[in-house]
Amino acid sequence: MNKVRITAIRQTVYPDLIAQYENPIEHACEVRVGQQWISVDGQRPEGLCPSAWSSMQEFVVALANGGGNFYDGWMQNPHSAMISCNDGFRPFSFLIEVIE
Repeated sequence: MNKVRITAIRQTVYPDLIAQYENPIEHACEVRVGQQWISVDGQRPEGLCPSAWSSMQEFVVALANGGGNFYDGWMQNPHSAMISCNDGFRPFSFLIEVIE
């Protein structure tokens, strides 16, 4: 199986949606831009947000098993994907890519 690197690339925050719909919370997300994790055998790396993992797990497992070229040429590197977590208030974009 391939190892897959997961890199937090960018976070978008929607203060208007937070103010209108979210209950106040202290620690919404511990992820920081530039953070990296390595998935071994298609497993969730320790320290990676479980909610973010649920958004990318299918792609990580496919890449770990030699898959790729998602959506017929979506990514310049066919052994990668750009996936966003499912937080509607402050989503992170993650680059997932096979480590050669």
